[in-house]
Amino acid sequence: MSGFEHYERELADMDHEIRHYAAVCGVDLANRGEIEACLRVHHDTWAADKARETLHGLLILRLKLEAEMIELGFSPRPLVTPPDVAEQVSASKVL
Repeated sequence: MSGFEHYERELADMDHEIRHYAAVCGVDLANRGEIEACLRVHHDTWAADKARETLHGLLILRLKLEAEMIELGFSPRPLVTPPDVAEQVSASKVL
């Protein structure tokens, strides 16, 4: 899929696009139920449904990129920061 020297950049670019389309669809990426509901239900307008389809495709591509990275020994960063890590980061900013 990609050269291993570009994985981090490719992942960052893809994550940016995923976050954009998730926002367009009104989906919280930390909530798996919202993601599944959005991907399962066709939207009323062409534009909204196109965003849903794009989000679906990007999520599939990200999974494939993650699998390729893991196969080559890389550790892809999560799309969404786990809550305990996010709390630690915000606490360290206060100090």
